[in-house]
Amino acid sequence: MEEKTQKQIILTGDRPTGRLHLGHYVGSLKRRVELQNSGKFDEINILIADDQALTDNVDNPGKIRDNMIQVALDYLSVGLDPNKTTICVQSALPALHALTFYYMNLVTTARLSRNPTVKAEIQMRGFADEGLPAGFFAYPVSQAADITAFDATVVPVGEDQLPMIEQTREIVEKFNKIYGETLVLPKAMIPENETQRRLPGVDGKAKMSKSLGNCIYLSDDPKTVKKQINGKMFTDPQHLRIEDPGHLEGNVVFTYLDAFCTDAHFAEFLPEYANLDEMKTHYQRGGLGDGTCKKFLINVLEEELAPIRAERAKWQADIDSVYDILRDGTAKAVEKTNTTLARVRKAMRIDYFDDRSIVKEWKKLF
Repeated sequence: MEEKTQKQIILTGDRPTGRLHLGHYVGSLKRRVELQNSGKFDEINILIADDQALTDNVDNPGKIRDNMIQVALDYLSVGLDPNKTTICVQSALPALHALTFYYMNLVTTARLSRNPTVKAEIQMRGFADEGLPAGFFAYPVSQAADITAFDATVVPVGEDQLPMIEQTREIVEKFNKIYGETLVLPKAMIPENETQRRLPGVDGKAKMSKSLGNCIYLSDDPKTVKKQINGKMFTDPQHLRIEDPGHLEGNVVFTYLDAFCTDAHFAEFLPEYANLDEMKTHYQRGGLGDGTCKKFLINVLEEELAPIRAERAKWQADIDSVYDILRDGTAKAVEKTNTTLARVRKAMRIDYFDDRSIVKEWKKLF
């Protein structure tokens, strides 16, 4: 397929293992809304990846089922519009399962074991000790099926997910080499700046995690947000007195301010400074307390989260409509992915019952 004739199509998504938090918002959700409203893409598809979530939650499917609605509410609350973006459910798309099976024959176990993202997640989840589920081991192949089923040309990902896109591209190239030009070769789109790429947990850990209790969720009320910032947010352990010089490196308060605050926030909440650079300079030379910095951050985040919280409450009062959005989006995605599956089967010449031409071939055998 020539790139100039291709539609520009995005596929992205999330595993429904919990409510979405500020890390998701900074790293992907906010960008998705911008892409949705940019007018630069012919299609935007967002997949609630419940199949992939089951690869390490097979003993607790209720967790996945319950969190599907939480994730959907978070999507709608941040501004994802079902009239512009297709929101669909992975397990309800049979074509993805068939494509995954076909693609698994194009990938060796040795290649899967070298995937650095999979290696890191295996270690993080303790599978090295407990035994590795085959479904989890092969989930890069499932992701390749997701991406190619939608003919995605662009896949927004964090840097830690780049090996997944590389693996998808390898599968596409191998399939097209064997069966002819059939699948679209996707490209990764990584966040434009460092603060979008990885927002640490409030405790300074590299990643927000429900199990670590270091998240601020999009649906958290103001009291909870304040408690997380005042009670848990890591600052500078050497900044013992207000007059002590402060350090910015590893200081989570300033990491969050980098991600969220604007000059307008200073005019409204901290007029002593014109912008964040002035505030940082004061903190570094001493004379600015962590309490003041945290209070400012609380105000900044409340301004960001209040409209999200209000929008979520509106949708939460109308779960029937959310169900319909998921059902309709999934029905649309079924049609889309079935078309790709039919194309794949035709290329592989295993579309036996689309016509009777194979009968002529069989007759020649006798």
